[in-house]
Amino acid sequence: MSDAEIEERPVRKKSKLPLILGVVLALAGGGGGFFAVQTGMILAAPSDAPHAEAAETKPKASALLPDVAFVPLEPMVISLPGGGTRHLRFTAQLEVPTAAQSDVELLLPRVVDVFNSYLRAVEVADLEEPTALLRFRSHLLRRAQLVLGDERVSNLLVMEFVVN
Repeated sequence: MSDAEIEERPVRKKSKLPLILGVVLALAGGGGGFFAVQTGMILAAPSDAPHAEAAETKPKASALLPDVAFVPLEPMVISLPGGGTRHLRFTAQLEVPTAAQSDVELLLPRVVDVFNSYLRAVEVADLEEPTALLRFRSHLLRRAQLVLGDERVSNLLVMEFVVN
């Protein structure tokens, strides 16, 4: 054969169909296996009564709820120092044990007085810090615990903290 005959002969390329078919079948098999394991069709622990067992281990809703009450504080509007007409509007609720709710409501004017005293001393620059709300919340909670007692107040929930 001469060189001209070799060059004229078309070169046959190998087909990529087997490779594509193999990849598609591998993906389908992997997906099917994943589905079977996730739904528990294979490799799942045997269970005679899965619904009965789940009902026994699920706690009752009342056991999940803590025995607390929320005592709302009246909204407070505090004029900020430094002149101008800037004000802080603050609203919060005290989280208390249900047994101490009546005691806390009785002493609420003292808590409001302590909060007013603290918030009136706040500078405008302090309010502009990114961690201001977190810091004020912890300071106010500590003051409420000093007035009411640590066992009577477990948390302070800030409902509104607006500077305008």
